[in-house]
Amino acid sequence: MPDQGAPGRDGRMSFPDLSTADGAGPDEPAPGDRPRTHDALPDPDPYPDPDPDDGPRPAGLAALSLRYQIAAAFALAVVAVASCVHLGMVFLHVAPSNTVTKQHGRVIDEWIYPEFEQNWKLFAPNPLQQNIGVQVRALVRSPDGISRETGWYDLSALDGRAIDANPLPSHTQQNELRRAWDFYVGTHDAENRPAGLRGDLSERYLRRIAVLRLDREHAGGAGAVVERVQFRSRTTDVQPPRWSDEKVSDRPVVRELPWWPVPAADRAGGLTETSAR
Repeated sequence: MPDQGAPGRDGRMSFPDLSTADGAGPDEPAPGDRPRTHDALPDPDPYPDPDPDDGPRPAGLAALSLRYQIAAAFALAVVAVASCVHLGMVFLHVAPSNTVTKQHGRVIDEWIYPEFEQNWKLFAPNPLQQNIGVQVRALVRSPDGISRETGWYDLSALDGRAIDANPLPSHTQQNELRRAWDFYVGTHDAENRPAGLRGDLSERYLRRIAVLRLDREHAGGAGAVVERVQFRSRTTDVQPPRWSDEKVSDRPVVRELPWWPVPAADRAGGLTETSAR
């Protein structure tokens, strides 16, 4: 039984010092004692060592299964081969006449024309100084069997409106119609008679573009079928600057092409901008 204390000389009670020799208080365990169950456990390490089995995960093609890796590699190979073939065809087309172009000129022309034709008029001594508007109209048959002519659709103006205020206009909006018309003019004489082997190709190219654009504009109404199309161009000279002494006419020159029948293949539902080329 520990001493409960005894009165001192001044009459106050005194109590024995319960601290141990090494300075531990009554609520502190002595060195070597096991901690009580209610004592707080140490915090876990906030930066544990990484598991050696958890390596970096693969990225890119390596993350795909073997089957998809083979498919991706095959697709890349096809794109690379097609790009090399196209660049080679364009180079042979613009290069001076040589043995390869003399022997395989027809194959090169079929690849290049009409979409990839190279036009160097911008760098010619006398660049183009005309505004050319291409228009088209059609003879359509309505679902009730009645045929009628549509008005003129200004395809150049429609492309111009699509380009205005568009920071990234498409190649089709900028060049398809213009290049198609240049292709036709370059392969026909003033009487609209083909002057070369590519005359028929240029006509089919223009005709298919007309069918696509008329369908986009819903010419003739819902369910109408385009039976014939007719093109015309309206050419106006660009006026010279005020400080120039050059005089040019401001009267437009109109060139009207004959009516072309539209084959059923050109009216097929699968006709697209790509197949028109």
